[in-house]
Amino acid sequence: VDQQLVGTGNCAKAAIIGHDGNTWATSAGFKVSPQEGASLAAGFNNPGGIQGSGVLMGGIKYMTLRADNRSIYCKKGATGAACVKTGQSILIGWYDENIQPGQCSSTVERLADYLIDNGY
Repeated sequence: VDQQLVGTGNCAKAAIIGHDGNTWATSAGFKVSPQEGASLAAGFNNPGGIQGSGVLMGGIKYMTLRADNRSIYCKKGATGAACVKTGQSILIGWYDENIQPGQCSSTVERLADYLIDNGY
């Protein structure tokens, strides 16, 4: 999390959660509760549902910009997140007003591609 996502400078905070919503790793100051994680994970199976309800992370509700069975992008004001599902996990990269959303999503998508290519 700290090297491959936050360490790039393209994500301000990051997390890796399991398909069950439980947290595997987070950067300092970023928390996704098991309930929030489970709701996010369910959004990959039912993108229409999360498009209407939004995404809750760290107690903050984000508007869903894009949702499909691989990626969910969301934002609130100048902040937001790119969430990408791999075979075993969900990567979450969060950006603030100092990071372009496209930089964050590209970084998360590239790491997800790497993990998928390597069986994760």
